[in-house]
Amino acid sequence: MSDRSGIFAGDDPFAIARAWRAEAETQEINDPDAIALSTVDADGLPNARMVLLREIEKDAFVFYTNYGSKKAQEIDHAGKAAFVMHWKSLRRQIRVRGLVEREDGPQADAYYESRSAKSRLGAWASRQSQPLSSRAALMAEVAKLTVQQGTHPARPPFWGGYRIRPLEIEFWADGAFRLHDRFRWTRPDLSGDWSIDRLNP
Repeated sequence: MSDRSGIFAGDDPFAIARAWRAEAETQEINDPDAIALSTVDADGLPNARMVLLREIEKDAFVFYTNYGSKKAQEIDHAGKAAFVMHWKSLRRQIRVRGLVEREDGPQADAYYESRSAKSRLGAWASRQSQPLSSRAALMAEVAKLTVQQGTHPARPPFWGGYRIRPLEIEFWADGAFRLHDRFRWTRPDLSGDWSIDRLNP
């Protein structure tokens, strides 16, 4: 790949992703960590929603949610997910498809502890994706749990992380006259070597 230079250069797709995200953190006005996460239900019908990507690890992407949510149920059923991370300010995006596992240990505890007290209590109060009679009912639940849990609650047993281990990563950058630059990294399994293809726009 002699022409894979500049922002596309390197032998580690996770390092490239971290570099792009670091650049976005200085340019993107709101939520440079936002991803459009896609899952499928038991009938194969797709779902998409915005979540915040919290870490790009050595070989995976991590986000956190309520395990009772629709997205979590669909991930647990399929064991797979995809996302796109788009930065309008940089005119770039990263697409990821892969296998998913839970992050339900000390790393999830540490991230939960890093959140504000109100966010921690909100995680306890929300029965995510379930019908809600009113906002007042939700706020009453927060107040009740504040009394029960105190201002430093432990991580709820129904809340934690997911780690997406990609089989495919695509880096896309806007090009003049819609002649965009696209490089797709693929591997046959999680222990396989990456292959890289330049794609037509």
